[in-house]
Formats: sequence, C-alpha cells, structure tokens
Amino acid sequence: MLLAVVGATGVGKSEFALDAVQALRERGIAAEIVNADALQLYRGMDIATAKLSEAERRGVPHHMLDVLEVTEASTVAGYQAVTEPLIGRLERDGVWPIIVGGSGLYVSAVLFGFSFPARDPALRTRLERELEEQGADALHERLRELDPQAAADIDRANGRRIVRAIEAVTVTGEPFRASLPSAEPVRPTRIAHLRAERAELVERLDRRVDGFWQSGLLEEVRMLLDRGLDRGTTARQAIGYAQALQQLRGELTQAEAVEATKLATRKYARRQVSWFKRYTADEPAPDGARAWIASILG
Repeated sequence: MLLAVVGATGVGKSEFALDAVQALRERGIAAEIVNADALQLYRGMDIATAKLSEAERRGVPHHMLDVLEVTEASTVAGYQAVTEPLIGRLERDGVWPIIVGGSGLYVSAVLFGFSFPARDPALRTRLERELEEQGADALHERLRELDPQAAADIDRANGRRIVRAIEAVTVTGEPFRASLPSAEPVRPTRIAHLRAERAELVERLDRRVDGFWQSGLLEEVRMLLDRGLDRGTTARQAIGYAQALQQLRGELTQAEAVEATKLATRKYARRQVSWFKRYTADEPAPDGARAWIASILG
C-alpha cells in the first residue's frame, strides 16, 4: 500500500506523516517517508524549505532528501525515475512508503505514472537563456501561439514550466499535456489531503517566513553561494532563497525581502490548494493521522 500526505505548505504534512508512521508501527507495519518537496531535494537548503532536522524525524527513515547539489536542476522526470524503483523496493521489503510533500507535479508523477515528452538539451539551454533575457511573459506569449491550451493551463510567472512546454511542443509537434490526467493511481494508494482555513494558513505562513530570517536564512544563503547557488537553474529561484539573494545583493532591504517572500508563499499555497483539489482524496479524520490509519486498516 502506498500512502500520500499532500496539501499546501504550512498545513502540517510532515508531523502528520510521522504520526501515521507511528500508528502503523503500533500495528506491526513498517513505514518510511519519501519526500515529494522539490526543494528539499537540495543539500543545504534547510531553513526556507522547512526541512525536518535529523532529531525532528523521530528515527523514521526519510528518502529523497539532500540528493542534489544547488547547481543541479530538479526535474519531475528525474525525480520520478529515482522514486519509482525506490517505492517498488520498499514495497517488496514489506515497508509502506508514505509520499509527503506539496510539489504537485512530483507527487502526481509517482501516483499517476506520468509519461514525459522527449527532450532536446540544446533547445532547452537556448530557451532558458531567452527566459533570463526576455522574461516569462514573452515566452508565455510564444507558447500561446504554439499551444493555446497549454498557455491557458500554465501560470504566466512559471518560467521553467513554460520553457518545458515550448520544448515539448517543438520536439514532438503535438500539444503539451499540462493538466493532471484523470486516471486512477497506478498502484493501491490512499491519499490524505490536509487543509486549513485560509486566514489561519496565511497567519501561519507569515510567522514561518519571519522565522526564516530569525533562524539564519541569510547565513545559509551565503554558505550556499559558496556551493554555487547563483549558478543553479532551480535552487536560486526558490521562494525565500531568491529574496534573500536580492537582499544580499542590496536590491531589497530585509523588510522588503521578508514581505516579498510572504507574498510569494501565499501565492504558491493558493496554487497548491488548486492543484490538490483535482485529487479524489481521503479526508483525514478529525482526530488526525492515527484515526486515518485506523480507517485504512479497519
């Protein structure tokens, strides 16, 4: 059985999943956690990704954490290629994998078995350069001419997704399938979709962002710069890290960087809520993970 704990940032997915592992262990079932947060894949990106420390993981094995350097690109296809066999191995060993994270495409790629169009590295490099030079709006207009439906489905601010869509349409000559397939999960799966009231979530997210700077985000970013953060295509654009970089460059004051991070975090949370509404998800019982596991096992 594959379990998935999904939802917007800040709703408590990590603690819920750990509670679920404990509840399974009490019934004699081994379980381990598989990260599905695209930014927690990166070594050293801990504070603004709210990555659990070793002590906070309660001795539960966590997979797909700290597997990339900040100079490497994080891709859904790459994540899927590693995670699929990992889940298969855990299941063969009698361990229940629990996918935990809010990166919708990453979760969906594993749950629903996405297939990905062919790639053209040279074209991708050129498009990424144009993204840097022209901005996401210009490339979004180009995508609208190539594939209006894909352009309608993809946020104008999501430059990397726009680049991927243009690449796929150009290589295949066919429309880019940007929406979540309606197919059932590829293996027996139960999904817990955690939610929070909007006002409560916004307050929680704002406090979390304030905590990033209080916990030393600027020092973490300085360390990551030594590892090549400013040369990465994915990591340097991450919420919190991008704004901290702007502060270090003198482009934003700390107050402006914090406020920009809060705004970006709220927008990201809204996109996550919209994404996971597409799932036919289990509603966690009011009593939390323990009651959820009881409802699965009977």
